[in-house]
Amino acid sequence: MSFLRRRSATPAGPDFDVLAMDPGDWPGNLGAGLLPAPDGTCQGVFLRYDLFGGRGPAMIIGNLPEGSPAREVAEGEIPFEVAQLLLALENDEEVTVVSTEDVPVMQGDNLLIVRRVKLSESRISCVQFDRSDNVLVTIAAWDRPITDDLYALLKPLPAELFQQG
Repeated sequence: MSFLRRRSATPAGPDFDVLAMDPGDWPGNLGAGLLPAPDGTCQGVFLRYDLFGGRGPAMIIGNLPEGSPAREVAEGEIPFEVAQLLLALENDEEVTVVSTEDVPVMQGDNLLIVRRVKLSESRISCVQFDRSDNVLVTIAAWDRPITDDLYALLKPLPAELFQQG
């Protein structure tokens, strides 16, 4: 996928393209968070899409580069983005991974292998896929199924969105 490339240098933001839905395409509120490392590099970007009028997000999309500590989860442990979604919704139920399944999905002319993560909390949908630049994308949605149509909405966001002002 040609648009899933490593960006050369952006000092105040991530050094990789962030794949998500354009904020202009989302009818609710958008929040973004960066996961910084002690050396100043970006260890991940999380986009929080809120459709619930300030009562919590409907979806979190995470982009974690290779080596990010947030990618390291034990067997059966929920992805970082799912934990963030539960925190934002003030849901303190214990949630575990029940199973995973790899599913092929066509995105344009490209084949994408999507890992569907089934969780003990059935109101959470979660999928993950690895990009060509070894960035792991995780989508966690509350009370909304993640369908193949969603992948067509994903695109790299402009670097200016993450510049510190």
